[in-house]
Amino acid sequence: MENRLFDFISKYISLTEDEKSALLSLDLFRTVKKGTILLKEGQQSKESYFVLKGCIRTYYILDGEEKTTAFYTEMEALTPPCVINKTPSEYYVSCIEDSILLVSNSDTEAEMNSKFPKFELMCRKLSEELLAKERIDFDEFKTSSPEERYLNLLQKRPDLIQRVPQHQLASYLGIKPQSLSRLRARILEKDKR
Repeated sequence: MENRLFDFISKYISLTEDEKSALLSLDLFRTVKKGTILLKEGQQSKESYFVLKGCIRTYYILDGEEKTTAFYTEMEALTPPCVINKTPSEYYVSCIEDSILLVSNSDTEAEMNSKFPKFELMCRKLSEELLAKERIDFDEFKTSSPEERYLNLLQKRPDLIQRVPQHQLASYLGIKPQSLSRLRARILEKDKR
Protein backbone atom coordinates (compact mmCIF):
# COMPACT_ATOMS: atom_id res chain seq x y z
CA MET A 1 0.00 0.00 0.00
CA GLU A 2 2.88 2.38 0.72
CA ASN A 3 4.04 2.11 -2.90
CA ARG A 4 0.59 3.07 -4.19
CA LEU A 5 0.60 6.08 -1.90
CA PHE A 6 4.11 7.16 -2.92
CA ASP A 7 3.25 6.71 -6.61
CA PHE A 8 0.27 9.03 -6.13
CA ILE A 9 2.33 11.60 -4.21
CA SER A 10 5.02 11.55 -6.91
CA LYS A 11 2.51 13.10 -9.31
CA TYR A 12 2.70 16.26 -7.20
CA ILE A 13 6.06 16.31 -5.40
CA SER A 14 9.17 14.18 -5.05
CA LEU A 15 9.95 12.73 -1.62
CA THR A 16 13.28 11.92 -0.08
CA GLU A 17 13.70 8.64 1.80
CA ASP A 18 13.60 10.62 5.08
CA GLU A 19 10.27 12.18 4.09
CA LYS A 20 8.87 8.78 3.16
CA SER A 21 10.01 7.35 6.51
CA ALA A 22 8.50 10.31 8.37
CA LEU A 23 5.20 9.79 6.62
CA LEU A 24 5.17 6.06 7.36
CA SER A 25 6.13 6.65 11.02
CA LEU A 26 2.85 8.48 11.54
CA ASP A 27 1.01 5.14 11.27
CA LEU A 28 -1.87 6.61 9.28
CA PHE A 29 -3.01 3.40 7.54
CA ARG A 30 -6.31 1.95 8.74
CA THR A 31 -8.14 -1.18 7.61
CA VAL A 32 -11.90 -0.63 7.87
CA LYS A 33 -14.71 -3.16 7.44
CA LYS A 34 -17.63 -2.72 5.05
CA GLY A 35 -20.53 -0.99 6.81
CA THR A 36 -18.36 0.99 9.22
CA ILE A 37 -19.58 4.51 9.79
CA LEU A 38 -16.54 6.79 9.91
CA LEU A 39 -18.45 9.98 10.71
CA LYS A 40 -22.01 10.63 11.86
CA GLU A 41 -24.21 13.67 11.49
CA GLY A 42 -23.68 15.93 14.51
CA GLN A 43 -20.27 14.45 15.31
CA GLN A 44 -17.13 16.62 15.49
CA SER A 45 -14.05 15.35 13.69
CA LYS A 46 -10.50 16.29 12.76
CA GLU A 47 -10.07 13.32 10.40
CA SER A 48 -9.48 13.39 6.65
CA TYR A 49 -9.52 10.24 4.52
CA PHE A 50 -7.52 9.08 1.52
CA VAL A 51 -8.75 5.83 -0.05
CA LEU A 52 -5.96 3.41 -0.90
CA LYS A 53 -8.35 0.52 -1.50
CA GLY A 54 -12.13 0.30 -1.26
CA CYS A 55 -15.01 2.74 -1.44
CA ILE A 56 -16.53 5.21 0.99
CA ARG A 57 -19.59 7.39 0.53
CA THR A 58 -21.06 10.54 1.99
CA TYR A 59 -24.78 10.84 2.62
CA TYR A 60 -27.44 12.78 4.48
CA ILE A 61 -30.52 11.35 6.16
CA LEU A 62 -33.49 13.51 5.22
CA ASP A 63 -36.98 12.56 6.35
CA GLY A 64 -35.66 9.10 7.25
CA GLU A 65 -34.23 8.52 3.77
CA GLU A 66 -30.54 8.32 2.84
CA LYS A 67 -29.44 10.82 0.17
CA THR A 68 -26.03 9.86 -1.24
CA THR A 69 -23.93 12.83 -2.32
CA ALA A 70 -20.56 11.28 -3.27
CA PHE A 71 -18.44 8.14 -3.60
CA TYR A 72 -14.70 8.09 -3.01
CA THR A 73 -12.62 5.23 -4.42
CA GLU A 74 -8.94 4.46 -4.88
CA MET A 75 -6.63 7.48 -4.84
CA GLU A 76 -9.39 9.93 -3.87
CA ALA A 77 -9.37 12.15 -0.80
CA LEU A 78 -12.12 13.46 1.44
CA THR A 79 -11.83 16.18 4.04
CA PRO A 80 -15.32 16.70 5.47
CA PRO A 81 -16.27 20.40 5.79
CA CYS A 82 -16.72 19.96 9.56
CA VAL A 83 -12.94 19.40 9.87
CA ILE A 84 -12.16 22.78 8.30
CA ASN A 85 -15.07 24.67 9.90
CA LYS A 86 -14.62 22.98 13.31
CA THR A 87 -18.39 22.42 13.46
CA PRO A 88 -20.50 19.28 13.87
CA SER A 89 -20.82 17.23 10.68
CA GLU A 90 -23.93 17.71 8.60
CA TYR A 91 -23.62 14.29 6.97
CA TYR A 92 -22.44 10.70 7.34
CA VAL A 93 -19.35 9.02 5.92
CA SER A 94 -19.37 5.21 5.69
CA CYS A 95 -17.48 2.36 4.03
CA ILE A 96 -19.44 0.46 1.39
CA GLU A 97 -16.56 -1.99 0.89
CA ASP A 98 -13.79 -3.33 3.10
CA SER A 99 -11.30 -0.48 2.75
CA ILE A 100 -7.74 0.54 3.44
CA LEU A 101 -7.62 4.23 4.25
CA LEU A 102 -4.95 6.70 5.10
CA VAL A 103 -6.53 8.64 7.97
CA SER A 104 -4.92 11.88 9.05
CA ASN A 105 -6.05 14.62 11.36
CA SER A 106 -5.61 18.35 11.17
CA ASP A 107 -2.97 18.35 13.95
CA THR A 108 -0.82 15.74 12.15
CA GLU A 109 -1.19 17.60 8.86
CA ALA A 110 -0.08 20.89 10.45
CA GLU A 111 2.95 19.16 11.98
CA MET A 112 3.91 17.52 8.67
CA ASN A 113 3.44 20.78 6.76
CA SER A 114 5.72 22.67 9.15
CA LYS A 115 8.42 19.95 9.01
CA PHE A 116 8.10 19.38 5.26
CA PRO A 117 6.74 22.48 3.45
CA LYS A 118 6.42 20.58 0.18
CA PHE A 119 3.52 18.58 1.71
CA GLU A 120 1.63 21.83 2.04
CA LEU A 121 2.33 22.55 -1.63
CA MET A 122 1.03 19.08 -2.58
CA CYS A 123 -2.09 19.54 -0.46
CA ARG A 124 -2.77 22.91 -2.07
CA LYS A 125 -2.43 21.45 -5.59
CA LEU A 126 -4.65 18.51 -4.67
CA SER A 127 -7.24 20.84 -3.11
CA GLU A 128 -7.31 23.01 -6.23
CA GLU A 129 -7.84 19.93 -8.43
CA LEU A 130 -10.61 18.61 -6.16
CA LEU A 131 -12.35 21.97 -6.05
CA ALA A 132 -12.32 22.26 -9.84
CA LYS A 133 -13.54 18.65 -10.25
CA GLU A 134 -16.38 19.13 -7.75
CA ARG A 135 -17.47 22.33 -9.50
CA ILE A 136 -17.59 20.57 -12.87
CA ASP A 137 -19.43 17.58 -11.37
CA PHE A 138 -21.95 19.88 -9.66
CA ASP A 139 -22.60 21.85 -12.85
CA GLU A 140 -23.02 18.63 -14.88
CA PHE A 141 -25.43 17.27 -12.29
CA LYS A 142 -27.54 20.44 -12.20
CA THR A 143 -27.76 20.76 -15.99
CA SER A 144 -28.42 17.13 -16.96
CA SER A 145 -31.36 14.73 -16.95
CA PRO A 146 -31.26 11.51 -14.88
CA GLU A 147 -30.47 9.56 -18.07
CA GLU A 148 -27.58 11.91 -18.91
CA ARG A 149 -26.30 11.60 -15.32
CA TYR A 150 -26.33 7.81 -15.59
CA LEU A 151 -24.60 7.82 -18.98
CA ASN A 152 -22.03 10.26 -17.62
CA LEU A 153 -21.43 7.91 -14.68
CA LEU A 154 -21.02 4.98 -17.07
CA GLN A 155 -18.44 6.96 -19.00
CA LYS A 156 -16.47 8.54 -16.13
CA ARG A 157 -16.82 6.05 -13.27
CA PRO A 158 -17.99 2.68 -14.66
CA ASP A 159 -16.53 0.83 -11.65
CA LEU A 160 -19.25 2.31 -9.42
CA ILE A 161 -21.96 0.47 -11.38
CA GLN A 162 -20.55 -2.87 -10.13
CA ARG A 163 -19.35 -1.73 -6.70
CA VAL A 164 -22.26 0.28 -5.34
CA PRO A 165 -25.69 -1.07 -4.30
CA GLN A 166 -28.40 0.04 -6.72
CA HIS A 167 -30.39 2.01 -4.12
CA GLN A 168 -27.28 4.08 -3.25
CA LEU A 169 -26.49 4.63 -6.92
CA ALA A 170 -30.07 5.76 -7.57
CA SER A 171 -29.90 8.15 -4.61
CA TYR A 172 -26.61 9.56 -5.94
CA LEU A 173 -28.25 10.14 -9.34
CA GLY A 174 -31.23 11.83 -7.68
CA ILE A 175 -33.79 9.17 -8.64
CA LYS A 176 -35.63 6.22 -7.08
CA PRO A 177 -34.25 2.66 -7.47
CA GLN A 178 -37.26 1.72 -9.64
CA SER A 179 -36.51 4.64 -11.97
CA LEU A 180 -32.90 3.49 -12.23
CA SER A 181 -34.07 0.00 -13.23
CA ARG A 182 -36.33 1.47 -15.94
CA LEU A 183 -33.54 3.77 -17.10
CA ARG A 184 -31.09 0.86 -17.42
CA ALA A 185 -33.66 -1.18 -19.34
CA ARG A 186 -34.35 1.74 -21.72
CA ILE A 187 -30.63 2.21 -22.37
CA LEU A 188 -30.15 -1.52 -22.99
CA GLU A 189 -33.06 -1.47 -25.43
CA LYS A 190 -31.53 1.48 -27.32
CA ASP A 191 -28.19 -0.34 -27.50
CA LYS A 192 -29.84 -3.42 -29.07
CA ARG A 193 -31.22 -1.38 -31.96
